[in-house]
Amino acid sequence: MAISKQDFDYVRDILRDCSALVLDSSKEYLVESRLHILAAREGASSAKDLLKRLRADQSGRLRRKVNEAMVTGESTFFRDVRPFETLKNIVLPDLVSRRASEHSLNIWCAASSGGQEPYSVAMLLRECCQRLTRWNIRFIASDFSRELLTKAQLGRYTQMEINRGLPASLLVKYFRQSGTTWQVAKEIRAMIEFQEINLVKSWPSLPCMDIVFMRNVLIYFDLETRRNVLSRVSRLLKPDGYLFLGSSETVLGLENAFEPAASDTHTCFRLRTTFRSPKLKTG
Repeated sequence: MAISKQDFDYVRDILRDCSALVLDSSKEYLVESRLHILAAREGASSAKDLLKRLRADQSGRLRRKVNEAMVTGESTFFRDVRPFETLKNIVLPDLVSRRASEHSLNIWCAASSGGQEPYSVAMLLRECCQRLTRWNIRFIASDFSRELLTKAQLGRYTQMEINRGLPASLLVKYFRQSGTTWQVAKEIRAMIEFQEINLVKSWPSLPCMDIVFMRNVLIYFDLETRRNVLSRVSRLLKPDGYLFLGSSETVLGLENAFEPAASDTHTCFRLRTTFRSPKLKTG
């Protein structure tokens, strides 16, 4: 049974309130299909039955489940390729030189989904900068979905997920086969600290960052939320740090603090010179 417009609007309001995700009317099919899947998991007879339970639930558990069910969670290893080339060829050489006396880096993947992005960054760090193994690197990966965080922490992927973007050489070097799945090697998993962080709610205390990956998440927010999130990132980023956004995202018209890191990069940004004041530890 199809959900009503009233039901659809009710779910949209939950998403906007919980995570500032904005769904237009064309996404009714998506909401309906994912509610049916969640209904089966929760032992409800239908999406209608699930929504009835949702309205009666006082604990907030189903509200969270519905919110997480609507998250796309789409991720691949080394997604879009070019940002990782920029990281390898421009960002890391620059920061390794600048931090030569400190021997420390802080990195944040702010929408880690199933873990493919942070593990891609971790493998690239190991491959390109062997001397960084002696550095103090704090690497935080976060998401608001507990389900996705659990998957990311486990670091276990199907063959289909492995085939999406992961070079065979890295598979052999950094993964261990377990039955029909592959798991990220323990030494790579140990590099990353996973945290539950909702970008549109209050953030926990975080160190000032050298690199922030916030790719393919701003597109789901309304204009005001994008501006707010980017403003908070500008205060968290070190004066000479770098911000990576998704291929269809930009800072133009949203936050004047940022400018492209180089003329040939469209997804990597730095703070403008006039905004590069010393940063304090930001929560």
